[in-house]
Amino acid sequence: MSSSIPSNDNLLRLYVADARRRRLTKRTIDNYRSSLRIFFKHVGKPAPAVDIDDLRGFLDFLTVDKELKDPTISRYFSALRSFYEFLEFENLVTKNLIPLFGKRYLRQLCLKHNRESERQIISEEQMVKLITSILDPRDKAVVTLLAKTGIRRNELITLDIDDIDWVDYSITLKPTRKRTNRVVFFDHETAVILKRWMTTRESRLQGEDKKPLFINEQQGRLNRNGVYAIVTKYAQRMGLHDPTSQNLGKKFSPHNCRHWFTTMLLRGGMKREYVKELRGDSRSEAIDIYHHIDREELKKEYLACIPQLGVF
Repeated sequence: MSSSIPSNDNLLRLYVADARRRRLTKRTIDNYRSSLRIFFKHVGKPAPAVDIDDLRGFLDFLTVDKELKDPTISRYFSALRSFYEFLEFENLVTKNLIPLFGKRYLRQLCLKHNRESERQIISEEQMVKLITSILDPRDKAVVTLLAKTGIRRNELITLDIDDIDWVDYSITLKPTRKRTNRVVFFDHETAVILKRWMTTRESRLQGEDKKPLFINEQQGRLNRNGVYAIVTKYAQRMGLHDPTSQNLGKKFSPHNCRHWFTTMLLRGGMKREYVKELRGDSRSEAIDIYHHIDREELKKEYLACIPQLGVF
């Protein structure tokens, strides 16, 4: 550990510069910076000197004094996790305490009574490591598309080449009972990864059916089990997926990508109705039927909020 420790303000400036190099979105950086300033003010000591008792006190401050809702508390600790990962990388702390703290306290606090929320939520940094660990162009495109669009497995395997609009950076999904909005968007780095797969796909494709976007080793359309095998294989290599566990928090499946997509958009500040629209969720209230979201505004918000991972 370094003998000369910068002030919290200087550490924050260094962290923000590092976050920009890692291409975190401006909105994410702004949110993290605001959360960290509140944390610094509360603990009143140098960040590298913070211990478990300080974290407990901050958690009590958020839950008891400020009476914040669980998702908001989770966002505070997402900022802390990212910040202390930076300090650990810079050798300013010997260990990032946030994952250990979160495992003990935050899962019970933030994920109670909600089985869907028991699913593992990985950080932007973990998603970067997961995607960059994948060398096969098809597998990399599958995981990236799941994470960057939030589409379901069935929606991914029914995609055809003609469903992609390369000019508009959008995809029109096949109609299903579950989905309302059928148009999803993708960003530049997803486009690069998809086009790389398209080039490789041409050399692999020998079957009669030329339409499927994703094919398997037998030249047929990739199926649900194939998508599951792709995601869990690489997640297991990264230590994110334990196939023997019954605990959802220790598994990482294709649905975790949809969960990650939703979480990242909300943390990026996207309106909930916009997130629901991109997810294609059913409209639960009668007034939703008459609430039309401007497509270009939706695309603009998506591009502003979806994390840039620098993975292409």
